[in-house]
Amino acid sequence: MYLLIATRNPDKLQEIRACFTFGNLDLGSALDYPHLPDVVEDGETLEANALKKATELAIQTDSWALADDTGLEVDALHGAPGVYAARYAGENVTYADNVAKLLKEMRNQSTRTARFRTVVALSDPQGQARWVEGLCHGTILDHERGDRGFGYDPVFLPDGHTATFAEMDTDTKNRISHRGLALQAAKTAWQSILKSENPAWT
Repeated sequence: MYLLIATRNPDKLQEIRACFTFGNLDLGSALDYPHLPDVVEDGETLEANALKKATELAIQTDSWALADDTGLEVDALHGAPGVYAARYAGENVTYADNVAKLLKEMRNQSTRTARFRTVVALSDPQGQARWVEGLCHGTILDHERGDRGFGYDPVFLPDGHTATFAEMDTDTKNRISHRGLALQAAKTAWQSILKSENPAWT
């Protein structure tokens, strides 16, 4: 079965490919369709954005499509940056820009608890979709540690661990991360569909 991963983010694509391989599943990505415009992520929730990306790409390519959206919810910032995590410091910014803004906003904050949340959506070629989620709780550090991963990984210390996401190897991160847990939930929920020669929602 062919499954389109609805992203052009190479870092996100690498994580999804590492987690979401089984059987004879043939994985492609939005990078294979340069003529298609980017999906505008204008939803007010992670669920809305993930569902929109999955359904639009599925319909446009006449294939099953998998999409995700991730937010970082920081308690001291009343849940911000939340759904706007990727553009917290503005449009067309770097990972470093977003991290710098977060550290500035968290300066002198005593409460540093936070959680990463990922929603993964799967759509059939007709645009019928479902979603699952994964959560990872942790703490926002006051300085960066590690040079692996991407996004807010250097300042996020997951509960029960002494290494940030940016200090972990890929396998370890994928076992405990929000995206890894969401993808595991997706595999559990939809594996029978994705292994089928004639996939269809039941």
